[in-house]
Amino acid sequence: MSTLKIENLHVSIENKEILKGVNLVVKSGEVHAIMGPNGTGKSTLASALMGHPKYEVTDGSAMLDDENLLELEVDERARAGLFLAMQYPQEVSGVTNSDFMRSALRAVRGEEIPLIEFIMQYEKNAQDLKMREDLPHRYLNEGFSGGERKRNEILQLKTLKPKFAILDEIDSGLDIDALRIVGENVSDMVSPDFGCILITHYQRILDYIKPTHVHIMIDGRIVLTGGEELIKKIDQNGYEWIKDELGIDFEDGSLE
Repeated sequence: MSTLKIENLHVSIENKEILKGVNLVVKSGEVHAIMGPNGTGKSTLASALMGHPKYEVTDGSAMLDDENLLELEVDERARAGLFLAMQYPQEVSGVTNSDFMRSALRAVRGEEIPLIEFIMQYEKNAQDLKMREDLPHRYLNEGFSGGERKRNEILQLKTLKPKFAILDEIDSGLDIDALRIVGENVSDMVSPDFGCILITHYQRILDYIKPTHVHIMIDGRIVLTGGEELIKKIDQNGYEWIKDELGIDFEDGSLE
């Protein structure tokens, strides 16, 4: 079993503080949903944990088992077992999906992967996600619809098999059928060897990926933690009820 432990994490961008002391402990076998209004720091948390150079960590720590993520380069964080499914996957012209995926797998494992083993695993994962058969020969995300790009992210996740995945709004741009397929594939991965942080605005993805913990983030801090009852309350009332219940002013994020 692995543990991702975040303590008092403060993150700034261009001298503006976005995260203001995030505390979170995620264990393999768990699914932690992070919800909250736009602009509260959810995607900043994802990018900072993965090591995006634009984000400056000014305080706090992030440990994956005995590895200090904040001391590692991006590729080292991936080798340590962390994966980020991006909100807006980029396209890379001239590099096929299969070449990219095999190179990534080699980099993470630190050894060459036998071609037949790779092809069998890659094709099975693509079939699980009901992706087009020409996918391996297409350039990475080039000409892909939003939904195809998101499925491609989950294909990479299934192939790399990290310890933890941060899924940043993977439900964005998915129709109902694709949402179900993506959700079921991620849910099937959850095990004593794999856990995830699921960042989302909406309840619908949580119908397929059942969270063990639900966190509400406001103004760069996790202000409320619970179970599925929080999802239902947000679906019914939005986030405004938090202002009255916790005394949070949505204008500046301060406690009243």
